[in-house]
Amino acid sequence: MSDNTDAAATAAIAHAQRPTTQQRYTDEEAHATLKKVVGSSFLGNFIEWFDYASYSYLAIVITAVFFPGEDLMVGMMLTFGLFALSYLVRPIGAIFWGNMGDKKGRKWALSISILLMSGATFLIGCLPGYSVIGVGAPLLLLLLRMLQSFSAAGEYAGAATFIAEYAPAKHRGFYCSMVPASTAAGLLIGSFFASALFGIWGADSSFVTDWGWRIPFLLAGPLGYITHYIRTHLEDSPVYTKMLEDLDAKGQPKEKHPIKTLFTKHLRKTIISFGCCVLNAIGFYVVLTYMPNYLGTVLNYDEASATIITNIVLIVYIGMIFLSGRISDRFGRKKMLIAACIGFIVLTVPCFMMLNTENFVIILVAELIMALMLTINDGTLASYLNETFPTAVRYSGFAFTFNLANAIFGGSASAVSFWLIDVTGNNLAPAFYMVVISVIALVAMIMSHENSHKELHEVGK
Repeated sequence: MSDNTDAAATAAIAHAQRPTTQQRYTDEEAHATLKKVVGSSFLGNFIEWFDYASYSYLAIVITAVFFPGEDLMVGMMLTFGLFALSYLVRPIGAIFWGNMGDKKGRKWALSISILLMSGATFLIGCLPGYSVIGVGAPLLLLLLRMLQSFSAAGEYAGAATFIAEYAPAKHRGFYCSMVPASTAAGLLIGSFFASALFGIWGADSSFVTDWGWRIPFLLAGPLGYITHYIRTHLEDSPVYTKMLEDLDAKGQPKEKHPIKTLFTKHLRKTIISFGCCVLNAIGFYVVLTYMPNYLGTVLNYDEASATIITNIVLIVYIGMIFLSGRISDRFGRKKMLIAACIGFIVLTVPCFMMLNTENFVIILVAELIMALMLTINDGTLASYLNETFPTAVRYSGFAFTFNLANAIFGGSASAVSFWLIDVTGNNLAPAFYMVVISVIALVAMIMSHENSHKELHEVGK
C-alpha cells in the first residue's frame, strides 16, 4: 500500500471518530448561534451602508466642505465622482477578501475586514476641510473612501455567505434577506440623521458644516469594534466546516487559490452572475440614494418633502425585503429575479415621468413602485448568488461578481445619471439607462440555473 493510501486511510479513520458538525450542536445551540451570526452580519453591513447613506444624503454639505466655490451641479458631480472613483478598488478588494474567505474561512475574513472598514470610515469623520488644507482635503477623502471601499468589498458578500451557510435550506431566502434589509436600515437611519440635522440647524449652518456631518462617520468606530468582538467569538459556518472535514477524510488539501479556480472552472457561472448583479447595482443606488438628490437638484423639489418620501419608502422597503425573501423560498430565486427585470423594463420610464409632476402623492407612489421592483431583486439576489457557486469558491464568486457590478455600475450610478441629464438635457435619461441595464440582467437570468431547494454543500456536485 502506498504512503498516500495510508495517509488517506488514517484521515478517514480520524474523521469517522470525530463528531460531525451537526452532532456538535443541539437544535437550541444551533438556533442561538444562527441569531448571533445574523446579528453580527446585520450590524456589519449596517455600518457600511449607514456610511454610504450619510455620504449621499449629506452630499450637499460634503460638497460645501470639500469642493467649495464650485457651481452646485459641478460640485455635486465632483462629490459623487469621488464616490464612484472609490468604487474602482472594489473588485480588487473582492478578489482579496473572497480568496481569503474561501481559503482561511468566512469568520477570519469578516473579523478583519470590519476593523479596516470601520476604521477608515471613522477617519473620514476626522478629516479637515478644503478651507484648512486645500486640495489635500478631497485627496485624503478619496484615499479613505478607497480604503473603506476595499474593506467593504468583502462585507456584503461575506455576511450573506455566512448567513446562508448557517441557515436551514427551506428558509435560506428569508435569512439572507437580512443582509439587504440591514442595507436599507443603514440608509433609513442615515436619512433620519440627515433630516434631523437639516431640520434643526439647516444645511448651511456652521455647526453642520464644521461638525454635524462628521457624527455618522465617527460612530463607525465603536460599532465596528462591537461587530468584530461578536464575530471573533463565533465558529465558522457548518457548510464550510463540513467541506474541510470531507477533504480531511479524503486526505485532500483545500483550494490553494480559490479565485484562480473560480475563473478556470466556473467562468460561465461568474459571467452570468455578473450580468444578474448589474441591475441590482444600478437599481439600488438610483432608487434609494440618487432619488432625493434628483428631486432636489434636477427638479428643484422641496428637500424636506423629498426626505419624507425617502424615509417612507425605506420603511416600506425593509418590510418588503423580508417578504421577498420568504416568497423566493417558495417559488425559487430565478422567477423572482426575472420578474424584477421585466418590472424595471416596463415601469421605470413611467415612474420617472410621475416624478416630474412634482406632486407629493404621485412622487411617493412612483418611488414605492420602483422600491417594490427593487425588493423583488434585492431580497432574492443574495440567496441566488450563494446557491450559484460551490462551497470552495462561494465567497470568491459572490464577492467578485457583486462588487465588479457595483464598481462599474453602482458607484457611478448617481454621477452618470447627473451626467446623462447634463449631456442630453432630458430628465428621463437615467430611466432609459436603467431600462438598458434591466435588459442585460434579464438575458443573464434566463441563462441561469435554479438551485434554491438544494443544500449548499450539494451545489456544484
